[in-house]
Amino acid sequence: MFSHLPAPTSDPILSLSTAYRADQRANKVDLGIGVYKNSQGETPVMKAVQKAQDIVVATQTTKAYVGLAGCEEFNQSMVDLLLAGTSATERVTAIQTPGASGALRMLADLMRFAQPDTTVWISNPSYVNHKPIMEAAGLKVRYYSYFSPVTKQVDVELMLSDLAGAGRNDVVLLHGCCHNPTGADIDFAAWQAITALAQKNGFTPFVDIAYQGFGDGLEQDAQGLRFMADNLEEMLITTSCSKNFALYRERTGAAMVVANNITDANNAKGKLLTLARATYTMPPDHGATLVKTILQNQELTQLWKQELSEMQQRLLNLRKTLCNELRNKHNTSQFDFIANHKGMFTVLGFSPEQMSALREQYGIYGVADGRINIAGLTEKDIPYVAQAIMNVS
Repeated sequence: MFSHLPAPTSDPILSLSTAYRADQRANKVDLGIGVYKNSQGETPVMKAVQKAQDIVVATQTTKAYVGLAGCEEFNQSMVDLLLAGTSATERVTAIQTPGASGALRMLADLMRFAQPDTTVWISNPSYVNHKPIMEAAGLKVRYYSYFSPVTKQVDVELMLSDLAGAGRNDVVLLHGCCHNPTGADIDFAAWQAITALAQKNGFTPFVDIAYQGFGDGLEQDAQGLRFMADNLEEMLITTSCSKNFALYRERTGAAMVVANNITDANNAKGKLLTLARATYTMPPDHGATLVKTILQNQELTQLWKQELSEMQQRLLNLRKTLCNELRNKHNTSQFDFIANHKGMFTVLGFSPEQMSALREQYGIYGVADGRINIAGLTEKDIPYVAQAIMNVS
């Protein structure tokens, strides 16, 4: 049965962690996998999460099954976090999923069932998992222009020109904030323009928002998504608690369907539950219970928001410090764009050969496409990393 299978290929991102751990150099720096690290180089458990865990341990009396949709209180909390104040709250349904990747697959399967000839448009470049998930569900994938390698920002004019070709059988996949891998985000005017195109051409937007709170703040990061949900009859949304609650290994996410009316939304949810039953049956409970506990407790919510804001501000400071080091010590403005990017990631514009040189010569691990995880830096790393960047640029 298995003799004809090809040799496996390594995951381009996860394999970096394995190589990093095997590296014996003392000055190695892991800027590959997308996790947040503090000044000590650790990915901490947030204090709000620790307090929520204490509450759950003290009050939870059973480990019985929760249900196909997961924790409904968690689902409602995610809807409130993303869509509060919009008309979409009256015509949206949500299910809990194993992370945002699980949500992506569930909505991809839903699209395949509802509209088998769907083409999903994704940004060039995009999150490494977007294309394989959509194709695994049997959907066609097409790219739209997004990132300019010259300006290191979004080429809005070219993007809108491409999306003008999307029609009624198409779904346009957008990053809600903190674009992965580039860090270059569309502004609110672009959100408005894409919404107008969707109204005119009939395509369905699909917003993947995995980093809410890491860009400009919790409310600001949802501004474009909320405008779109308020002004369109239908859209799809995936969200993750991996980053903003630091629940990486708990695989806590949600899939949402905004429909023209609540009946259509509930019908979509019913199909999602059927698809979930045939895939993983029920999502893991612990992470969702922690999030629900935090968001239903005013004191814990405030603590969580404070911690999240501190993480976001530290990311901004890391970007500025790296830019200042490159500008002031190495007399170059070539990398000033790093300060304008948002969230965890930045694309340096380096070739695979240059990224290999960073890894082989300096022990600095980034993805071959030039992506580095700013959130993986510690303050003490910055002079060494800046020097290495200059040496291979």
